[in-house]
Amino acid sequence: MNDASPDRTERELQEALAALAGGVHAAPDAYRTARGEWLRRERRRRLVLTVLIAVVFALATLIGLWVLNQTPAHPGVIFSDTTASLPRPHP
Repeated sequence: MNDASPDRTERELQEALAALAGGVHAAPDAYRTARGEWLRRERRRRLVLTVLIAVVFALATLIGLWVLNQTPAHPGVIFSDTTASLPRPHP
């Protein structure tokens, strides 16, 4: 008779996983190595982000200065005739 009860399935699964986990051995300095690698990646991410922010800021500044420097050579409509003045009202 084939016993397929949930208890038997669970027990067999636990035994199989225990046997599989028993064959895994971590290196003694695995945590230190993984943490060092994570810290190196974190430093690289921060450095890349800092450089990216600096480049974007410099580019925005240069574009802003270029746009401000693109003034027309002739005076605008508001300041077209500086000799004429409006008549003053008499009291």
